[in-house]
Amino acid sequence: MDLGSALSIASSGLNGIEYQYSVVAQNVANSSTTGYAAESASVTSAVAGNQGTGVRIGKTVVNVSPFLQSSLYTQNAKVSALTSSSNSLAAVASVQGSTSATSGQTQTLSDELGNVQSALTSLTSTPLDSSAQTAVITAATSLTDTIHTLASTYTQQRQTAENTIVSTVSTINQNLTQIGQLSKQIMGLQAVGADTSSLENSRLEVMSDLSSELGVKFTETSKGDMIVTTEDGTQLPTRPDQIGLNNNTQTLPSNTWPLSATNGGTANTTITDSMYYKPGDPANSAIAGITVADGTTNTSTTDITSHLTSGTLGANITLRDTTYPTMQAQLDSFSATLINRFNNAGMPLFTNGTDVDSSGAPQTPTPQSYNPTQTTPNGIVSLSSAISVSNSYATTPSQLAPNGSISGITQVLSTTFGTSSADVDGTLSAPTTGLGPSGTLQTGYSGTQGLVALATSLTSAQGAVIGTAGTNLTYATAVQTTINAKVTNVSGVNVNNEMAKIVALQNAYTANAKIISSVQTMFSALLNAIN
Repeated sequence: MDLGSALSIASSGLNGIEYQYSVVAQNVANSSTTGYAAESASVTSAVAGNQGTGVRIGKTVVNVSPFLQSSLYTQNAKVSALTSSSNSLAAVASVQGSTSATSGQTQTLSDELGNVQSALTSLTSTPLDSSAQTAVITAATSLTDTIHTLASTYTQQRQTAENTIVSTVSTINQNLTQIGQLSKQIMGLQAVGADTSSLENSRLEVMSDLSSELGVKFTETSKGDMIVTTEDGTQLPTRPDQIGLNNNTQTLPSNTWPLSATNGGTANTTITDSMYYKPGDPANSAIAGITVADGTTNTSTTDITSHLTSGTLGANITLRDTTYPTMQAQLDSFSATLINRFNNAGMPLFTNGTDVDSSGAPQTPTPQSYNPTQTTPNGIVSLSSAISVSNSYATTPSQLAPNGSISGITQVLSTTFGTSSADVDGTLSAPTTGLGPSGTLQTGYSGTQGLVALATSLTSAQGAVIGTAGTNLTYATAVQTTINAKVTNVSGVNVNNEMAKIVALQNAYTANAKIISSVQTMFSALLNAIN
C-alpha cells in the first residue's frame, strides 16, 4: 500500500469517527426526550478492486419497531382517556358521598332522604312542636341542596369537557400539521438520498404527543410521507395536498386546520342541560360536532365526531355527550319522582321552584310536566337544578300537621316512602328510558323502587362509573409501563452503551491520527531525501 492510499484510508476513518461521534452525541443529548428513538451510525468498508480504500458513511438508522411503537401509541391513548375521565369524575365523587355507612364522607341522596323520613317520623310524636316542624323543612332543604350540588357539578364538569375538547382540537391540529411539514421535508431529502434521521426522530416525538390526545394510527409511505388516521381508519390530513388541495391554501403549522370544534369558529359553546350533540343538527341549535377538512373544496368539512375515540379528546367527548348527560338524566328522574310521590300523598313538599318569583315573592306555581325530553316546568330536563322546598311549607311549617293532625304525615310515610307496587308502579314509577333532550338516555336501573332505593341505585350506578374508570386506569397504566419498557429496549438510548462507544471511537481516532502523523513524517523524510 502506498503512502497516498494509507493517508486516504486514515482520513476517511477520521471522517467516519467524526460522524459516529455526532450520532452518539445526538443520542445522549436526547436520552430523556419522550418519543425519541436511538440512532445508529452506518459505516461500512469502502472497497475498490478487491482492496480496501477506507470507510463509507451511510444513512443514519432510527431504531424503531413499528409493531411495538404502534402498540405504545394505542396504549398512550387509552391511558390518557382514562386519566381524563378519572380526573373529571373525581369532582363528582367528592360531592356524591358514599353508600358505606362507615365512610365518614358527605351524606348521599339516600342519607338525605332518610333524614327527611326520620324528621317526619319524629313529627308524628309531637305534631305541634315548632322545632320538630322546622326540622322537617331543614332536612328537606338539605336534600334539595344536595341535589343542586350534584346537578351543578355535572354541568360544570360537562362545560370543562367542552372547553377541553376545543383546546385539545387546537393541539391536535398543531401536531398533525407539524407531522405534515416534517414529512414534506423528509420526502424531499429522501428523494436526493440525504440523511433524514433527525427529522424522523422529530416526527416520532410529535407522533407520541398526538397519540395521547387521540386514538390514531400511523402509516409511512414508500416516499417517507406519514398518513394519519383515526382508530377506525378515517383520515386526518396533515397537509392540504394529502386531500387533493393546494398547500398554499393553509399556512402550516396551524391550530385551526384540519379539525374544527366550534360553531363557525366562534368561542367555546356555553353548555346547558337542554343542549346535546347530534349529527345533522343545525350548528347553532345544538353542540357543534368536530369536523375535518374533506378536500371537496377549500372550505368544505365532514363531521367525524363519532370517529374520534380514546385519548384526551375521545374521553372528553364521552364525558360531554354521554357520561354527564346520563348522570343528569338520572338525577332529573329522581327529582321528578320525589315531587310526584309527595304530591300523590297529598303533601306537595317539593316543587319546581316556580312558586316564587325572581325576588322571592310568592306566586302561582307553574304545574310540573313529566315529559322526559322537555326542560322544566314543561318537562323534567334540568328539574334537579330547579327543585326546591315548597315556599308555602317553608314559610308556614305548621302546614305539615295542621291543627296537630298527623294523617297527612302518616300518608306520606306509608305511600311516598312505600315499596309496594301501588306506591311505585304506573304513574308513580320513576322515568327510566327516553330521557334527556335527545330522548336517547336511560337510567340503567328499575324505576319501580321505593324512593330510598332509587336514591341508592343512582349513587351506586354513578359510583360504579367512577370506580371503573379508576380501576381501568390502574390496569392500563401497568400495561403502558410494560410496553414502554419493551420499546425502550429497542428504541431507547442506553447512555452507558453510548459512553462505551465514545471510548472505542477515541481509541480509533488515536490510531487513525497516528497513521496520518506517520504518513506525514514519511512524506517529509521523502521530500528531504529528494532535496
